Amino acid sequence: MIRKLLVLLETAVVVGVLVLGYGIWRQNQALHQPLNVAQEQLLDVPSGSSPSGVLNRLEADGVINDAFLLRLYWRFNLAGQPLHSGEYRMTPGMSVQDLFGVWKRKEVVQYTITLVEGWNFRQVRSALERQPKLGQTLAGLSDSELMARLGYPDIFPEGRFFPDTYHYVRGMTDAELLKQAYKRLELVLDEEWRQRAPDLPYSDPYQALIMASLVEKETGVPQERGQIAGVFVRRMQIGMLLQTDPTVIYGMGERYNGKITRADLREPTPYNTYVISGLPPTPIALAGREAIHAALQPVPGRSLYFVAKGDGSHVFSVNLDQHNAAVREYQLKRRTDYRSSPAPLPSADESTPVQTDPVQAPDAPDSESSAQ
Repeated sequence: MIRKLLVLLETAVVVGVLVLGYGIWRQNQALHQPLNVAQEQLLDVPSGSSPSGVLNRLEADGVINDAFLLRLYWRFNLAGQPLHSGEYRMTPGMSVQDLFGVWKRKEVVQYTITLVEGWNFRQVRSALERQPKLGQTLAGLSDSELMARLGYPDIFPEGRFFPDTYHYVRGMTDAELLKQAYKRLELVLDEEWRQRAPDLPYSDPYQALIMASLVEKETGVPQERGQIAGVFVRRMQIGMLLQTDPTVIYGMGERYNGKITRADLREPTPYNTYVISGLPPTPIALAGREAIHAALQPVPGRSLYFVAKGDGSHVFSVNLDQHNAAVREYQLKRRTDYRSSPAPLPSADESTPVQTDPVQAPDAPDSESSAQ
């Protein structure tokens, strides 16, 4: 009897070993099977998905076989390994084991969006809406509703987001990306504010951000940011009007059609720095770190005027005579894309577009103007 039991036990062990070996072989075959894809495909893993659910879906789609064995492998070998949401690339020749490696390394497909220096908030929203892989949760909201959704109620959105290239994965929302840009702006502004030059005409970092947005819109040549900031700071310090065209354009809103008339320069909007003294009430565009740095570390000097040369760079002048001489020189080289500065306001037909050149009006010998 004992001998029979031993024989049966030995047989059971042999059978068990054979079954186990066969199971391991089958599982190994399942792991090394190539994915049935003829070209690169993206595997979408929504938030909350489990490996078992994704493997079942891949088997139903004909991409893999033996999902049951693969689920067992994941359960006993990768227990506790989270499966991050997003998109994963599946390419011809890739095996299931390769796919598991991609999952473990969290190699989700990333997309990018760049928020550009000088953009206004309307352009930011439009760019976000054109990202098909970004979850759209803010469409149809007013700007104030959007800021409340982000957790910043009663904050005006213009200029509050840092211009940079941001990475995101499928499943991320527009609100999440904007929160990143908002916090990034706060961080950069705080860093630059703590290193600011003394005796600047700003009461708080927000005013510096407003100035930075003007510098951003005025600058065609990056290395001139500090000089342009210096002109604006000196004007504020002595009580001169800033007289910068981008503020006029911003105040016009969607009415702006590429031209500024003398009537536009006289229009008393809250942003028109030909009318108001000092800074406008809010930023007028996204300002990058360089523009923020320039606003807080302006280049010292005596210049109070600048005029565009037509290639994006400027000529800086200490007094109005020098400034008008520069205007006369560069007016002769005008192109259709010429960028210059707005003129004083002589009597003229209110509907005539203004050529933005800082010339001295015959009836206003002490007129002041800066540049665009």
